[in-house]
Amino acid sequence: MYAIVQTGGKQFRVSVGQVIDVEHLPVQIGDTVELDRVLLVAGEGQVKVGQPVVEGAKIVAQVVRQGRAPKIVVFKYKPKTRYRRTQGHRQLFTSLAIKKILV
Repeated sequence: MYAIVQTGGKQFRVSVGQVIDVEHLPVQIGDTVELDRVLLVAGEGQVKVGQPVVEGAKIVAQVVRQGRAPKIVVFKYKPKTRYRRTQGHRQLFTSLAIKKILV
C-alpha cells in the first residue's frame, strides 16, 4: 500500500516503514505528526484519487530528526564592473518515519 502526500509545497510517494525528508516542521524529535493532504491512496488492487484530496485519509508519521541540508553557494558575478557577491544557504528539513496510512 502506498500514498501520495503533499507537504511543504512538494509531493511524496510514501509507504509504511519509509523515511522521508520534508520541509522543516516546528515539532520535537519523537513527536507524532498527521499529514492530512493525501492526494492518492493505492493498494490491494484499488486506487482512490482525491478531488483534490482523499476524504478522511491521513498519514501518521513520527519525527526521526531535525537537520540542515548541505550548503549551497550562490555566486553573482558581472564582468568588467568589479561586482561579485557570494552567499551560502543551508535549508532546514525534518525526517519523518511513516507509521500508518489511514483511509
